[in-house]
Amino acid sequence: MEIRYPAVLHPEETGGYHVQFVDMDDTFTYGETEEEALFNATEALSVMLEAKLEHGQPIPVPSPNVPDGHYVSPDAKTQAALLVHFARGDRPLADLARALGTSWPSAKRLEDPSHWPSLKTLERAAAALGKKLVLAFE
Repeated sequence: MEIRYPAVLHPEETGGYHVQFVDMDDTFTYGETEEEALFNATEALSVMLEAKLEHGQPIPVPSPNVPDGHYVSPDAKTQAALLVHFARGDRPLADLARALGTSWPSAKRLEDPSHWPSLKTLERAAAALGKKLVLAFE
């Protein structure tokens, strides 16, 4: 699964761009140029997704094929946490902890963007969730 959320850039009359995420009304930002607006969008998206994870709020799956959408990825730590979160679905964290042979707090850290799990740990978590870890550079 790719974690890329669609954002729409709206040119402002006075210059610059307002950025609004299609899937999250509460996530928006601004930039003087299109490049700056999209850079700021990455930061705003990462912060909002991290907050939603931390507070146990629902996180929407990114919408595909949005006309005029610019697809923005959160930072790598947030992507890793979301991949585990989405792959786990409704399964209890305790099940993941058992499958990994670890504690519940250790399994919970996999969905914490402030925690940096190793690639080995992510690969083991993916396997426990019936997935395969795939890396890419953009």
